[in-house]
Amino acid sequence: MARDLAERYAAALVARSKLVVVVLLLLTAVVAAGAVVNETEDAGIGEFETGSEEEAALEYVGENYRTDDAVVTQIVVRDEGEGGDVLTRESLLEGLSLQRDARANESVNETLTDEGFVGLENVVAAAAVYEDRAAAANGPPDTSEPTLEEGIEALESRSDEEVEALLAAVLDPDSEVDSQAGEDPTEFLPSDYEPGETEADARITFLFQEDAGENEEPEAAYAAQLEVESLFEQRFDDGFVFGQGITDAASASAVGDSFVVITPVALILVLGILAITYRDVVDVLLGLAGIAVVMAWLAGLMGWLGIPSSQLLIAVPFLLIGLSIDYALHVVMRYREARAGTLEVDVAEDGGRPDGEYEAEAVSSATAPAARGVRTGMAVGVGGVVLALAAATFSTGVGFLSNVVSPLPAIQDFAILSAGGIFATFVAFGIFVPALKVEVDGLLENRFGRDRAKPAFGVTPGRINRALSGSVVPARRAPVVVVLVALLLAAGGAYGATGIDTEFNEADFLPEDAPEWAKSFPEPFAPDTYTISEDAEYLGENFQDRGSQAEVLIRGDVTDPATLAAIEDARSGVAGGGTVDVRPDGSAAVDGPLSVLEDVAADNETVAAGIDERDTNDDGIPDEDLEGLYDLLYGTDADRAATVLERTDDGTYESARLVVSVRGDAAAQSVADDTRAFASEIEGGAPVTAVVTGPPVATAVIQDALLETLIQAFVVTLAVILVFLTALYWVRHRTLSLGVVTLAPVVAALAWLLGTMAVLGVPFNSETAVITSLAIGLGVDYSIHLGERFVAERERADSIEAALEATVTGTGGALLGSALTTAAGFGVLALALAPPLRRFGLVTGLSIVFAFVACLTVLPSLLVLRERVLGRE
Repeated sequence: MARDLAERYAAALVARSKLVVVVLLLLTAVVAAGAVVNETEDAGIGEFETGSEEEAALEYVGENYRTDDAVVTQIVVRDEGEGGDVLTRESLLEGLSLQRDARANESVNETLTDEGFVGLENVVAAAAVYEDRAAAANGPPDTSEPTLEEGIEALESRSDEEVEALLAAVLDPDSEVDSQAGEDPTEFLPSDYEPGETEADARITFLFQEDAGENEEPEAAYAAQLEVESLFEQRFDDGFVFGQGITDAASASAVGDSFVVITPVALILVLGILAITYRDVVDVLLGLAGIAVVMAWLAGLMGWLGIPSSQLLIAVPFLLIGLSIDYALHVVMRYREARAGTLEVDVAEDGGRPDGEYEAEAVSSATAPAARGVRTGMAVGVGGVVLALAAATFSTGVGFLSNVVSPLPAIQDFAILSAGGIFATFVAFGIFVPALKVEVDGLLENRFGRDRAKPAFGVTPGRINRALSGSVVPARRAPVVVVLVALLLAAGGAYGATGIDTEFNEADFLPEDAPEWAKSFPEPFAPDTYTISEDAEYLGENFQDRGSQAEVLIRGDVTDPATLAAIEDARSGVAGGGTVDVRPDGSAAVDGPLSVLEDVAADNETVAAGIDERDTNDDGIPDEDLEGLYDLLYGTDADRAATVLERTDDGTYESARLVVSVRGDAAAQSVADDTRAFASEIEGGAPVTAVVTGPPVATAVIQDALLETLIQAFVVTLAVILVFLTALYWVRHRTLSLGVVTLAPVVAALAWLLGTMAVLGVPFNSETAVITSLAIGLGVDYSIHLGERFVAERERADSIEAALEATVTGTGGALLGSALTTAAGFGVLALALAPPLRRFGLVTGLSIVFAFVACLTVLPSLLVLRERVLGRE
């Protein structure tokens, strides 16, 4: 019944090919219009909300605390040569001159906050101005904040020796000079700086920006960062400027450079392999036309469904291109086999009539070993492959659609778009391309006299045919050995996957410098130099990153002296080497109620006296009447107090907030773990609860939830496909075992892939988990085509060997062409400068290779063993 349906479908398609082409083109235009009618936006962090305790705490902090939303840019001046020193008078003046240049730049100046530039050069310059004011004043000196020009003039008027003496006073831990400028000077020096030293090989300056634009991304601030970077390079030979705008620009440039080099290589490889496989320009162009239809549907579906772009969707077009190439090869090669008469199926011939007069009613049950015309050949070819295409489409589409049960909207969008794109692939290559090929081939043969009967890849005698035939030998002679080896490798892969890195590190997305061989390319192919990844690592190892902070929300009796003591005990107990930044005094870089009290006390004698009165044991930590002390802080500087304490309208204190400086290049999960350990120390020493939050922690929670749902989706996908295949083979062939046999190579290939990723050090996170879904999508497709062809050949062949050989040389040739094309096209991305592209190319290439190898080795062996168990051999 199913075969009769396929034959009737194929006959109707061929008989009305011209109408089918026109209708599909019109339908494609309507669908593609969605890309223009409804413009989609990039998905923000809201698309990945999980409703976790950490995210709730982050929202609570935003609503109840005065937070600093400034964009932070970091300027590192470095001189790591022998005797290098960036604390000289000349270097400090260059830093101040850079700030003057930046303020003179209108596009930069309009983004600066009140803080603007904050660095050691500002501290030293302010100290010099205060010193000059004190020397010139007859009475109390002017204590107003010095201007930038005053600071430059004060340093320029001093000799190198005088500046060094002033620097020594500023950096002296027991000196009061630095407090006049309001900043701790050691913040701007490397973590290995020895307090009191007047030499250092690097220093950091922070630039605080804001953006008045309406967009979520501070585009003006990011553009200003690039201007500052240009000004920096004009004044300093070593060092760098680091900020989100600079990393975004570097990433975009690296992607562009990667594609400039990779695109020609990929096109040459893909088109070369397709040319060898098809050996016909027309068929290659028809395949590309089908891919264009699929991409048009994909863009249109995103628009009509309002699906926003996100990093998860990067795998969808590549999945569809891989499926498109595979579907095209199967349709064309079956058509070629049918025309050559090597594909023996029950179908009527054209009865000697001209091929153009073929009608749907011409189908009967005659056997056709002779050469066929265009329309009859396509009817036979499509009739023999359309059920496999439909089964592959349904199983793969439903498998991906199972992700729609995820609570994460981004995963739901990924599931819907993947399923819609897979359906579009069937429309393009199960309907449009066969009909278009009938029209094109008929035109070329009937009007121009060009013979369009071409040999199928792998079927005719030759090296490819011998290689494919040779792959049957192990399955025929030692199927048990093949299956055991595959099982052992899969077990090893599964074991290796248990130790695979699952952390998500944003630093892993920063572009890396090109290898030397790539730099030798002529323009415009020569890539730029990228040090952004090294810069991020240097920052994390040497400086506190004000742009990377975790937070701890403390609830309970925050006015209990035990709470403040527990915070300080936990802060002093943080060891170096983790992700929490450590100050030169060995304590964790954590700002909270006490640090704010100390900062305000430095300029306010009343607050300083209040702290001393309440510190009964002289350990620097107030241990009584904290509520009164906090009231004093609010009365003196409410804005600063509101950054670390939550006070209600009736004057009670509900919670406290700690800001933890963490390494910007560390994995989000590591930051979350270290911050949780710090918070647990607080809970252990005080009657409060401490919830960690902040952007890095929220990212870790989101990525963990994302990975968990993707793994669950893998299981659901495999289960859904198994149920479908089992039902399909039961309906068509009254057998339950073929579903398991067909899916087994897919599971083996997936295990091999995960094990290889563990060996190569490729993390299994939300990014690569989406990519590995290709292993399921393409693996199922390969297995269904091979399994369906084997069942058809086994019904006609006298022996299992003959059926296997006909299956592998027929369908195997199309699979080989598909695997070579997609693996080469996507695998070349492993040469990219952008790590996400490189990982994508590597994992995608491996998934395709493993799926193909499993299909041509494990599946034939399992089919042989199944025949033996059933007693058919």
